[in-house]
Amino acid sequence: MNGSTAQRAAQGLFTVFTIAPSSSHSHSPSPTFFVPRVSSKPPPPSSSASSASSSIYHTSCSCYCASSLYSFKPKIKAQDSLVSPPKMASVSSRTFLNVRSEQELLSGIKKEAQSGSLPAHVAAGMEEVYNNYKNAVVKSGNPKADEIVLSNMSAFLDRIFLDVTDPFVFEPHHKAKREPFDYYTFGQNYIRPLIDFKNSYVGNMPLFVEMEEKLKKGQNIILMSNHQTEADPAVIALLIEKKTPHLAENMTYVAGDRVITDPLCKPFSIGRNLICVYSKKHMLDDPSKLEMKKSANTRSLKEMAVLLRRGSQIIWIAPSGGRDRADPKTGEFAPAPFDPASVDNMRRLVENSGPPAHIYPMSLLCYDIMPPPATVEKKIGEKRIISFHGTALSVAPPISFSASGNPEQAKDAYTKALYDSVTEQYNVLKAAVHGKKGLQASTPKVSLSQPWN
Repeated sequence: MNGSTAQRAAQGLFTVFTIAPSSSHSHSPSPTFFVPRVSSKPPPPSSSASSASSSIYHTSCSCYCASSLYSFKPKIKAQDSLVSPPKMASVSSRTFLNVRSEQELLSGIKKEAQSGSLPAHVAAGMEEVYNNYKNAVVKSGNPKADEIVLSNMSAFLDRIFLDVTDPFVFEPHHKAKREPFDYYTFGQNYIRPLIDFKNSYVGNMPLFVEMEEKLKKGQNIILMSNHQTEADPAVIALLIEKKTPHLAENMTYVAGDRVITDPLCKPFSIGRNLICVYSKKHMLDDPSKLEMKKSANTRSLKEMAVLLRRGSQIIWIAPSGGRDRADPKTGEFAPAPFDPASVDNMRRLVENSGPPAHIYPMSLLCYDIMPPPATVEKKIGEKRIISFHGTALSVAPPISFSASGNPEQAKDAYTKALYDSVTEQYNVLKAAVHGKKGLQASTPKVSLSQPWN
């Protein structure tokens, strides 16, 4: 992709990933809980801060499953910290990692805030998330709820604290960090207890299997999807990991800047493969940074072009430019309209990449787990509402672009075809989860299943 093409695409880019069982918990995929993996070896020594950063952050990706179902405490040694050795003194206490009770955890937040180690707004957010997460998991009816909450939240708060002390900086193309701390498994652990798997569904699971086969042949897969919550990547992975683990772990998400800057989002973002961009919706939040943002998006698009030329890539994109939001009059959620410029930018990028590529329309329903604010907010640090609820995901056959006729009309028609498919699937998912029709909500175009059973 040449520079001018990249610049045009960058100015019209998209954002995605940002980033509530009684008796039903027994229906969730087995195992229901894993321990985040930590390498038994310390990071390799380095002679400079820059080389230390490289040796720690650029690690390989590999699959991991814990052998013990309820071994809640991640065993993390001091040398496994993400911060480089010279900075260890500032976080040597690891306040949240070894807490044994809710009282110790909440006291730790207050202690670090009072000492100045935690900014007041971050400390307040940590306490709010803890209380909301606890309420959601307890309401699920899981008999291990208290242990799950303490384990997941102590790991979460520890990661936030480490990042506040030594902020992680994302590259335009970020690879999921699996060592020395497995951020991917950590994110899966955190979201898993929030999903009511008894009331969750996947539409057209054989198409996901088909995608995996195409990836093995070197072909690229693009998922044009609606976007509902910060939990979207984890929800997608949890619903398909039983049948297509390669897709679950290797999907790349086009990520807006908010999910790589918000302290309460970053630990989850670190565990995903990302192409980092600035969203159109926030391009003009600070006009003085407009050119910087355009330049950053151009670099990210070039990184994506390199990926696509390699082949065997699966990339998830929300061409709406942000999360779905409820209709202010009805309170009902629906897929946000797709931006034709974003769709066309991605289509042209894929067509020029070389390997065969397929664009699938994907629909996702999971807003109850972490609903977004009612309106788009400029300020980082939104209120986190968390619930235990059913979720659903569906994909339809790939849609090819037809260049016949007026180019602008063709672009709009293609965007409409993708969006209409996403909306059609969404209505089926909504009937299954919110309409309580379950598998009976299936249609000739959307066949629902529960592949974890």
